[in-house]
Amino acid sequence: MRTSFTQISKVSCFLAVLSFVSFHPGCKPVGPDYKKPSIVPPPAWNAKMSEGMRAAEVLDDSLAQWWSALQDPTLQNLIERAMKGNLDLRRADAVVREARARRGIADADRFPTVTASGITGFQRGSDRMGKAANVGLFSAGFDAGWEIDVFGRVRRSIEAADAGLEAAQELLRDTLVSLLAEVAINYVEVRQYQAQLAIAEKNLKVQEDSYRLAGDRFAAGLTTRLDVDQAHYSVADTRSRIPALRIRLEQAKNRLAVLLGENPGGLSETLKGEGKIPVGPAEIAVGVPAETLRRRPDVRRAERLLAARTAAVGVATAAKYPRFSLEGTIGYEMITKGNPLSLGNIVGSLGATALYTVFDARRIRQNIEVQNALQEQALVDYESAILVALEEVENALIAYADEQVRRRFLMEASEAAGKALELVRTNYSAGLVDFQPVLESQRSLLSFQDQLAQSDAAVTSNLIRLYKALGGGWTAVPPKPVP
Repeated sequence: MRTSFTQISKVSCFLAVLSFVSFHPGCKPVGPDYKKPSIVPPPAWNAKMSEGMRAAEVLDDSLAQWWSALQDPTLQNLIERAMKGNLDLRRADAVVREARARRGIADADRFPTVTASGITGFQRGSDRMGKAANVGLFSAGFDAGWEIDVFGRVRRSIEAADAGLEAAQELLRDTLVSLLAEVAINYVEVRQYQAQLAIAEKNLKVQEDSYRLAGDRFAAGLTTRLDVDQAHYSVADTRSRIPALRIRLEQAKNRLAVLLGENPGGLSETLKGEGKIPVGPAEIAVGVPAETLRRRPDVRRAERLLAARTAAVGVATAAKYPRFSLEGTIGYEMITKGNPLSLGNIVGSLGATALYTVFDARRIRQNIEVQNALQEQALVDYESAILVALEEVENALIAYADEQVRRRFLMEASEAAGKALELVRTNYSAGLVDFQPVLESQRSLLSFQDQLAQSDAAVTSNLIRLYKALGGGWTAVPPKPVP
């Protein structure tokens, strides 16, 4: 018994030394330490600050709920429903839960694994081998194992899992940013098609009046059949536009319903009638590129994935070094013929294990090379995410500013076309002109009004895309604590 205790003491001392080396702050894990790449963004946007845009600091709280600036209660209701029911958002949330659980699995390797076992049975000897006897057997005990993280394999695994969890959280935020923008843009499309339908139906009534007027003048012998035919095909052309617009309107409603996680057709009551196209604020702040890169979830996610890949290089590198572990058992074994209270029934063992790969045909080294290549890919993805983010903002700034200029000219054209149609109809009724100027004026008015409705929607949609490009739609709240 004295020898046994001496052996256990030696093993314990050896393990204590390994444990100290493993968790001492000076014991640096193998593999590269992650450092966030230093990428200097441009100091300002290339697009000119015009049409109500200012390069002023953007308040995160106001950008987090940018749709409030559109002042549309229906849109507010749709966004709230989307945040509760959208399937992509639910899936992204499940990805976060998966990443959190995987982080817990990696963290569990820091602690010992203990298992319990128990055996009970019955044994009978053979009559031919001697006097037969019935013997009852009972055994119970605990087995424990613990890897001593000398070279940082476990620590690098936890580091990679932490970064993976943060990347999953940024994916959830990025999904939310995209979802809210898509809901708003589709809602604007619905209002656009409703406006275009109203314009087509209003112009149809004017054209039908002109058609009747041409018929009356032809019946009175004041004009030719040509005027009647021209008025007829003008009415028919406008009528042909209406079914196409209704198709697009219903498709936009169905697409919006699916974004909300609801059945197609479920928004008919909510979006019935003709609603106004939302109008943005007169002035907005766009900040500077550095603020946008700090805020955008897709850029933040790419950076976290790079951190995870860097830690994975350390995990692969640790495979080149020995792995040390502590293993021990303690239990109780008894047969029915013995004394159940005897200390001799207690059994146990304690030992240390060292595992080192002597030959693997360069498998470990190739795996390290794989992880290095994946790290390089993640770095390229991060740099690409930054360039894409800057491109999206620049494009959105240009589109938002120039569409407002186009909209002003269309307003002027529509107003002038309305006055021209009113004048030419008066002259036609008086017999001063033929029907051709009336026909051209009707076509021009319908075209300009239709383009103006599209431009109204484009201005608001471009503003929404600008909010999205700036990273709006989520609040920078602290992440949930890791268990």
